[in-house]
Parts: sequence; structure tokens; C-alpha cells
Amino acid sequence: MRLYFYELHEGATDLMTDALLVSDRDHSPEQFASMVGTARTAIIETFEEDTLVEAIARELERSHGFTYISDEKLRASMSVGMADEDVYLVESSDEFRSIVAEMERS
Repeated sequence: MRLYFYELHEGATDLMTDALLVSDRDHSPEQFASMVGTARTAIIETFEEDTLVEAIARELERSHGFTYISDEKLRASMSVGMADEDVYLVESSDEFRSIVAEMERS
């Protein structure tokens, strides 16, 4: 089975949050944009998730069969590094959430 991956980003002025989604159907970028717009309109006034991105991802999961790759669906997480002590299994916790941050190195 082929899988197709899609990504949502929240605005540059907000905490940078991303959501990854997977589908067994190949949607064109235009189709995906249309689905995202429809999902946003459907939830914009009523969503209860922590971020708009998460709310849209969950709506796409409900309405279009995407799978939102959220923290609760992760089976394992590893930390990796050059030194042996930097390679370990990360314990899951309900107290912490994953975030993706993009930083410019100076």
C-alpha cells in the first residue's frame, strides 16, 4: 500500500506548530488546500484543541479519512546523538507535548 504525507503549519506570529497527516489516497496540492479550507471553516468558531493546526488535522481525520500523526499515536520516540549517552528511548508523558521549532543558526 502506498501512503501519502501532508503537512499543516500554523502562522509565523504564533507558536510554530506543525501537523503531519497521512492518507492512502493521493490528493493534489489543490485538493488538499480545498479540504483544509473547508475544515478550517467548519471548526474555526468552535474548536477546543490547543492549536488551530491540531483542530484542522482532527477535522481532516474525521471528514476525509486522513490519519493525524499526533503524540498519542506515537509508539516510540528516540533521542539520537553522536555520543553513546545521547542515544536513548524517550519516555512518553502526558505532561509534555512535541513541538517543532525552526531556528536560524548564527
